[in-house]
Amino acid sequence: MRITTLFLGAAALTVAGCTAPTQETQRPGKVGNLPANVASLAAPNQDLSTAHLRSEDGCYWYQHSGPVETTMVPLRAVGGNPICTRSAA
Repeated sequence: MRITTLFLGAAALTVAGCTAPTQETQRPGKVGNLPANVASLAAPNQDLSTAHLRSEDGCYWYQHSGPVETTMVPLRAVGGNPICTRSAA
């Protein structure tokens, strides 16, 4: 009985070490150089600490770190629209 308990305990510890790491889905605490009204419009799961206004298109962009590459993508509002200071022509 004691060996069975020992075996089950060792098996449980082994399996516990096999869990996949999870990515935080909460909004980072740092907002960077964003105005408060822009930060309040932004949808969750975007890195606001890297967001900035691009003069080329008048829209806010942030750095997205994916599993393969890191790239700049438009900052989006809750409805999915990009957050811009002027309308696209």
